[in-house]
Amino acid sequence: MHAAVGDRLVVHSPHVGAKEREGVVVEVRHADGSPPYVVRWSDTGHESLVYPGPDAEVRPARRQDAS
Repeated sequence: MHAAVGDRLVVHSPHVGAKEREGVVVEVRHADGSPPYVVRWSDTGHESLVYPGPDAEVRPARRQDAS
């Protein structure tokens, strides 16, 4: 898993019918984009250090073209 600042981290619930959790990556601690990440959660605004598990996915932010 690799992420960049501005990407979204989505954690899927293992329980049917439960909501997934989503947040924005605000800090990446390794130059190669590997975990852990500091994430600001959209439901609470709280920031936490996250080591994503197999139930998580990174959704890349839309990047501006350099042209």
